[in-house]
Amino acid sequence: MLEPNTTNNSPRLLWGLLRRRQCVALTWRGWLLGLLILGTAATLAVRNAYYFLAVTDPAPGGILVVEGWGPDIFLKDAIEEFRRNHYQQMLVTGTPIGKGGMFTQYKSNAELSAATMEAMGFDHNLLHAIPAQNVSRDRTYTSAMAVKNWLKEQGMNPASLTLISLGTHSRRSRLLYEKTFGDRVKIGIIAVQDGSVDPNRWWTTSQGFRSVTDEMIAYIYARFLFQTSTE
Repeated sequence: MLEPNTTNNSPRLLWGLLRRRQCVALTWRGWLLGLLILGTAATLAVRNAYYFLAVTDPAPGGILVVEGWGPDIFLKDAIEEFRRNHYQQMLVTGTPIGKGGMFTQYKSNAELSAATMEAMGFDHNLLHAIPAQNVSRDRTYTSAMAVKNWLKEQGMNPASLTLISLGTHSRRSRLLYEKTFGDRVKIGIIAVQDGSVDPNRWWTTSQGFRSVTDEMIAYIYARFLFQTSTE
């Protein structure tokens, strides 16, 4: 027996401007399943947030670029990576040294880190300090532009460039270098683990919480809002 079609026979309301329609709604089981799925997804996102930001995806054999503000162990890892994968040149970036700068012959983190790497036994003929301008914001992008301009001045057109960064800063650094160099240069990235943060329980300490949340916000800004200069 056919059920009556109530769609066209439903009473019209408000002088024929409105009419009732049936709609499908979640039961308590549906709501429970939805909350379970959302809770699982949120838990996985939190647990993997550090590894999302601290990405490693190198492009061996081209230019190796080191962010010079890292600790000494960071520079040691850069030397080992250079020797292991046969890069052409090592470039060290960095902004001017602030506090205590007047008491040292090195005026930027780039120069200081390059000198430290030479003291570690790295060949100075393959090592170049690339100081960036003193800026209050967008320091990584400013360093990327300094590298780009230096390569242009040297007449070098590398097919690939690998950046070494520290922990959760890595994904944002690669993104800003990609925005700077465009599609013509493949940008690799190596994240050196930050010993002050436990990747698997980063949310349990104030240092880990700040590191991940601050960098996640900064990455979202760099991905969707940051605009490169027109030069």
